[in-house]
Amino acid sequence: MAANLTQDQLIATKKFLQIVNARSRHKHDLKFSMAVKFLFARKFDVERAIALYQQHEVTRQREGLSNFDPKVEPLKSELKTGKFTILPKRDIGDAAIAVFTAHKHIPAKSTHQTTLQGVVYQLDAALQNPVTQRSGIVFIYDMSNSKFSNFDYDLSQKILTLLKGGYPAKLKKVLIVTAPLWFKAPFGILRLFVREKLRERVYTVSVAQLCTHIPRESLPTQLGGNLVLDHDGWLADCMQSMTTREDSPTPDYDGKSPSSPDKLINSDIEISASPNNINNMESSWAEEGIMNPPSSASSGFSDDDSLHGDGAVMSVQQLVEHVRDAGREGLTKEYAEIRARPPEGLFACARLKNNLPKNRYTDVLCYDHSRVILTELPGEPDSDYIHANFVDGYKQKNAFINTQGPLPKTTPDFWRMVWEQHTLVVVMTTRAMERGRVKCHQYWESDVDRETAYAEFIVRTIAIESNADYTVSTIELVNNKTEETRQVSHWQFTSWPDYGVPHTAKGLIEFLERVRQQQATMVAALGDTWAGHPRGPPIIVHCSAGIGRTGTFCTLDICISRLEDVGTADIRGTVEKIRSQRAYSIQMPDQYIFCHIALIEYAVMKGHLQAALLPEFAAEDDSE
Repeated sequence: MAANLTQDQLIATKKFLQIVNARSRHKHDLKFSMAVKFLFARKFDVERAIALYQQHEVTRQREGLSNFDPKVEPLKSELKTGKFTILPKRDIGDAAIAVFTAHKHIPAKSTHQTTLQGVVYQLDAALQNPVTQRSGIVFIYDMSNSKFSNFDYDLSQKILTLLKGGYPAKLKKVLIVTAPLWFKAPFGILRLFVREKLRERVYTVSVAQLCTHIPRESLPTQLGGNLVLDHDGWLADCMQSMTTREDSPTPDYDGKSPSSPDKLINSDIEISASPNNINNMESSWAEEGIMNPPSSASSGFSDDDSLHGDGAVMSVQQLVEHVRDAGREGLTKEYAEIRARPPEGLFACARLKNNLPKNRYTDVLCYDHSRVILTELPGEPDSDYIHANFVDGYKQKNAFINTQGPLPKTTPDFWRMVWEQHTLVVVMTTRAMERGRVKCHQYWESDVDRETAYAEFIVRTIAIESNADYTVSTIELVNNKTEETRQVSHWQFTSWPDYGVPHTAKGLIEFLERVRQQQATMVAALGDTWAGHPRGPPIIVHCSAGIGRTGTFCTLDICISRLEDVGTADIRGTVEKIRSQRAYSIQMPDQYIFCHIALIEYAVMKGHLQAALLPEFAAEDDSE
């Protein structure tokens, strides 16, 4: 391992060991290889790694996770249940994949200590692999087919508390799969688990959506993949790993029932688990000034995830100067440079024979890597396809679903996507008919109290609000299969000309703000039943092709959010990021220019700027 570390990493490891072993009250010094695990988990930040190590030891002792034998009951039977396992394949970033299957857990038959021992035993084995040390762990909490009697809130809290700040591994992502309606506890867990701004790494997903996070070939069949699990084989690997591990104080353990306590599987150093000793450990570290309470910073998550902008970050005044200096010609050239970049992904699914008719335009396809995956219908190959892509928002993963205007044949799939993604708000930036051409199928009723059936869904309009620039429809969506009813808020912006851009940004800005207010109101109404990102589930945005006006709307939303949060703008970086997830977004130079002018107009409206004189662009505001 040492040969694979950089000089700075070696220096950090030496410093870590000096501090930890000097303060240790144990008869065994911490080994080099174990120190590296803690440092990898905290990006070789020595202070944070020491805090993690301290919390790790306290947690292990408090929960009785230091000395146990996988060949002795009740742990032996616990491991055989397969309720927790590590998959043999990895995610696209080489992270190990851990799965807890909720329906296999029967609280009355398994204590917290035994279950946690089973989890830690397997995680310890997985973490022997240097790839896992470097790339981290994805944790899947599979609630498929589980009942309320399978759920143990306290146990879930303990597992996540261990993983978030008491275990030497990077926790990349938590995926809660098929959460039932009664499942309100995750909201409480998430509040304990991460700060608000970091919750975007925790997802509640369907089995179909799981494939957007982890490749199918890395998932077992019960989670929509094609991997055949061999849990017994994995347990055999664990035994071999724990027998030969370099950093264990009992490297001669041969897998047989131990005859004395010093032959037990141990957590790298031996500590008496008495409460007094734990309190003494915590007190001594506090006296040293190095015991920080565990926080979400321990999770290894970055505050900047989904923070759009890899281009030129500017203050509002710098943005005005940039637009003035570049002029229309310069901004058009900027857009041409962006547009000249080749697509950043493949379109294999969109080009499949069964899927081609589902695309409105033959030259506008959706990426494979970010596409929305529907639950596949029985006996209908490729029924998981819909022409739609996830797009990140400002500090929110998958904030939007950018899609084409539904076709008559794809409207049932559209409403299935709304249902499966728990979408609350749909934004439409086109009319159904423009200049004599159909731009989008009328997939909802334009009159109050009228309804239409699409497959298992009844779509009923129950209220309409008309404004000069937009129309808001309240839709009742009934799922006949589950007998559930939800409300969806439909926002149609009607003042966007078929060609070009709005004459002024004022109407679109008001529209965008009201969309955000509506989303926030509906998320708040969900209460504890919503356990995802504070800004809610994805907002579906579409025009006709789902790239021009749709991309413009998302760009403005992201840039306004950033401006209000940190006072800076990066329109080019935002457009480039959106195009990497939804190909060809921002379809014309005028749309790219409009994003700049609209953001400046917003800044003036909100008092971020006193005024902005841009004479070259004034004429366009008054023209057709």
